[in-house]
Amino acid sequence: MKLPSSSATNLNKEGLRHFLKTQDYTKKELEDILHLMKLLKDAHHDNAIPQLFKGKSVAMIFEQPSTRTRVSFETAATLLGGHGLFLSPKDIHLGAKESLEDTGRVLSRMVDVIMARVDKHETVAGLAANASVPVINGLCDWLHPTQIMADLFTMVEHLPEGKKLEDLTVAFVGDATNVCSSLMFACTKFGMTFKHICPEQFKAPQEWVDIALNNCETYGGKLVITNNTDEVADCDIIVADSFYWFGQEDEKEVRLSTFIPEFVITEELMAKAGKDAMFMHCLPANDQRECTREVMESDNSIIFDEAENRLTAQMALLVYLTHKFIEEPTEAVRKEHEDKINGFLNTL
Repeated sequence: MKLPSSSATNLNKEGLRHFLKTQDYTKKELEDILHLMKLLKDAHHDNAIPQLFKGKSVAMIFEQPSTRTRVSFETAATLLGGHGLFLSPKDIHLGAKESLEDTGRVLSRMVDVIMARVDKHETVAGLAANASVPVINGLCDWLHPTQIMADLFTMVEHLPEGKKLEDLTVAFVGDATNVCSSLMFACTKFGMTFKHICPEQFKAPQEWVDIALNNCETYGGKLVITNNTDEVADCDIIVADSFYWFGQEDEKEVRLSTFIPEFVITEELMAKAGKDAMFMHCLPANDQRECTREVMESDNSIIFDEAENRLTAQMALLVYLTHKFIEEPTEAVRKEHEDKINGFLNTL
């Protein structure tokens, strides 16, 4: 008896796309994902989401803890008719007893999508290099692209009257985090003005600047890197993130003393941006550090809309990356297999 050796759902590898960074996608492709997000969110609102991931599975690898990433991917898969599997370092042999390469190949035979939230970009890139199903970067030390799709969509939902996405000025106040890099790349690709406001020693590295400046040259955006918090003036959106993260605990005191109080998002700093400026944060937020609770709870805060749109983004990514390549069987083929299986079971 010959057994199939393809992945669980016969995903055609030709044309396979991963979602490791927004830079891998054209502006038009990112706009298509945003449009799909709108359609799926509207369907979710009406409790009428098409089962576009029916019978499919997404393996969710977590080297780092998460609230939004885990809940949004697992819920997205379920709402679309599929299933999410949570895999912590205790559950699999990632890079330890089993190589990264073999992990990617094995999971590809069992699931339809792999999502990895990892310590190093090399890990998710290594999975993608060896997987025959789409791999999604759920966060790494360099990038957080799924967060940024949620951020872009939230910006679209809250566009100032008379403005398009490319008209926005976005200020990221704080450390050069993976959210900062991803926002810098995405905003400049959409032709926005992006400002990184931070202490000199924590500014974005030249590699990031070069990518963003190339985007500006192509799409007409503008990049500003400064340590002057007055640069928030006339910005449409102010974004904050943690001043330290995993692996930076030994720098905690130096970082906090450098960023606080000048770079904390307060009501006074928001007032410099103008009464209509909106506040965003990927969460979790350390209130009274990178931002105050008053700002988080203000009418200008859209952080919980932003968090909700992580689910919107994950639904769209699961569908966008798989819909072209899943070969749905005809009713005749379904009936043929059902009859064969039932016929065998009846002999037992």
